[in-house]
Amino acid sequence: MRFAADSILSRRLPLRLKLAYTAFMAVLIPVYWANYGPTNFLYFCDMALIVTLIGLWLESPLFISMPTVGILAPQILWVADFGLNLGGLRLTGMTDYMFNAQSPLLLRGLSLFHGWLPFLLVYLVWRLGYDRRALFAWTGVAWTLMLISYFFLPGPTPDAGLTPVNVDYVFGPSDSAPQTWMPQWAWLTTLMVGLPIAMFAPVHVAMDRWRGAGAR
Repeated sequence: MRFAADSILSRRLPLRLKLAYTAFMAVLIPVYWANYGPTNFLYFCDMALIVTLIGLWLESPLFISMPTVGILAPQILWVADFGLNLGGLRLTGMTDYMFNAQSPLLLRGLSLFHGWLPFLLVYLVWRLGYDRRALFAWTGVAWTLMLISYFFLPGPTPDAGLTPVNVDYVFGPSDSAPQTWMPQWAWLTTLMVGLPIAMFAPVHVAMDRWRGAGAR
């Protein structure tokens, strides 16, 4: 009995949170798989969902810190774009699909995770602490996903429907046509170098100062 009580007391994350998140993933994964196919999970945000699920149950600072580094900045931008779209304004257009009446309501509803996941990750970092290995670990994950998307998945395609194309924007910012500003290999290289510097590193520094080992 004492062992069971100690186990309960040592749990740092609420069990109800783990169960709620797992239930959400139990719905999202088969729905996304059926509608988008397995390659949809190569998007950074969808991979972050899976890594977060693992991190929740393991209560692992590393597995929580990785998606925080990887998606916090772009998902905050998603939240801002969605909020402005609700008000009839347009920032980047990245959430226009959420207002497309031709897209199934269930898919758009599940996609709202882009809005709450960054705040959940900040909460989890607050509870578990930040693991500074996350910057290099997520960069490795991101590079792997981008290389797979570039060499093995379809590029931008007009009227692709629900088929994932231009996954992780490895061919440019548009899903309908590749970018023409530079050679495609140069665009990919720019992403692989620029994302860790411009998106991942600032979050890493902020999280490490806030909840890194030294801060704890």
